[in-house]
Amino acid sequence: MPIQLDEENGGKLINVHVSGKLEKADYEHFVPEFERLAGQHGKLRVLFDMTGFHGWEASAAWEDFKFGMHHMSDIERIAMVGEKRWQHGMAIFCKPFIKAEIRYFDQTTAAEARIWLGRG
Repeated sequence: MPIQLDEENGGKLINVHVSGKLEKADYEHFVPEFERLAGQHGKLRVLFDMTGFHGWEASAAWEDFKFGMHHMSDIERIAMVGEKRWQHGMAIFCKPFIKAEIRYFDQTTAAEARIWLGRG
């Protein structure tokens, strides 16, 4: 599955790993699961791992935009972990549109991302 979602720390930390190229159908499982976790635990901290991620098809990009508009207030912090320059750029681009604290980490520093998410 191109979007994998796992809970840690009693559901307060969510690992989201995306890989390949996302399609609209990938959001049909992800969005309800995210909504369930946000409903259970309130504001979440998200480790967004983009290792092996190649982007979105047009319909999936729209689903991602809708998800972001509807759920960004459910996220307290996002650690974006990637391996490509455009992924780092995506983290910078998102900052003005997201209320959550957001930081980018190269895949070689993924352990630091987990530490940052656990602080505070």
